[in-house]
Amino acid sequence: MRVHTAGTCKLSASVMTIGALDGVHRGHQALICQARKRALVLGVPLVVYTFDPPPRVFFQQAMQLTTIEEKLHRLEHLSVDHVVVAPFDAEYSTREGSSFLRELRDLHPLEIWVGHDFRFGSNRGGDINTLRESFPVNVLDSILCSSGEIISSSRIRALLMQDRHLQAEQLLGWQTVQAKG
Repeated sequence: MRVHTAGTCKLSASVMTIGALDGVHRGHQALICQARKRALVLGVPLVVYTFDPPPRVFFQQAMQLTTIEEKLHRLEHLSVDHVVVAPFDAEYSTREGSSFLRELRDLHPLEIWVGHDFRFGSNRGGDINTLRESFPVNVLDSILCSSGEIISSSRIRALLMQDRHLQAEQLLGWQTVQAKG
């Protein structure tokens, strides 16, 4: 797996997925696996575009579920070919959506896979429809846990804050959650 900083990766074709991917939980894993299947069918590399720190950590000081090193380790385990890591800071947060779209063009995505709540650009001004104006976009339905609730990083954070580590680990799908103390 090759790791790139934002704006440095150029490919002739790819299948991409984009997201904060904090925790690389079971929902993220399903998204990446679906994109991986399509990349194999199309014979192109799979690219994951992600952020460090995740925007929610930057803006809301939310608990970060995985360090960038752990995220990269998990992405490598999922057979990702390229990871683009955008350093999410005050400057990046003001980036216009059009600038982000221009960067994605350098990766020549044949398909982009995102979650249902995907947003991008300054003030989250871009959405799935904006992305579809420039690229073929597929949206993966939310992944539900056995109790029928959506698996999300926010839900995992809440479980960890309640010391419900076993439930958090089940949603993450990785046996790495450590109890506090």
